[in-house]
Amino acid sequence: MDRSRVRTALVALVVLALLGVLAIELGLVVPPWVENRQAATVTLVDGETGERLARVDVEVADTRKERYTGLSNHDSLANGSGMLFIHDGEASRTYVMRKMDFPIDIVFVGADRRVTAIHHARAPGPNEDGNDIRYSGYAKYVLEVPRGYADEIGLSVGDRIEIDYEYATPTSEAASASVGAAPVATSRTLGDSAFGVPSGTAQRVQPGGGP
Repeated sequence: MDRSRVRTALVALVVLALLGVLAIELGLVVPPWVENRQAATVTLVDGETGERLARVDVEVADTRKERYTGLSNHDSLANGSGMLFIHDGEASRTYVMRKMDFPIDIVFVGADRRVTAIHHARAPGPNEDGNDIRYSGYAKYVLEVPRGYADEIGLSVGDRIEIDYEYATPTSEAASASVGAAPVATSRTLGDSAFGVPSGTAQRVQPGGGP
């Protein structure tokens, strides 16, 4: 094999590697070394008494693409359901109501799983796109639930969350390709151990309260 062919092959490999990195960065594919979190159960707990306030079944948004879309492709949200946004680290974040059709509560949660802020977000009006409706907080996690749900269950700043993830398996991914197929998943409960460190300030400008 002459040098020109070797050089062409190396360039092709570099291009493929860059395309792979870009696909992962955009959230188009899940890298094999990352566990594929499909859904979770979030338990909301009183920060002082340890009493369970509520349990919420959530969709997990932990890629850039999923966080950008958020709940903007949903028509409504029932009590007891929501979406959990997961960021790489704890930071100051801003969520917007772009393209949202319904109001929500936006709950900001730190890396220690403690609630840092709760906002009751209104939906955009007839002549609004929602880009100017913004809510900020310091968080690694952001939980979105129906508007008024936080007050209904008595959730306050300082309360904490527990997360029980569901991880998709290759079997579940194949099954979920069929309409209406429920994913097969394994669960793992994570407690209150803090992970992730403060990472400065990051703005999150995304529909459904997500960046």
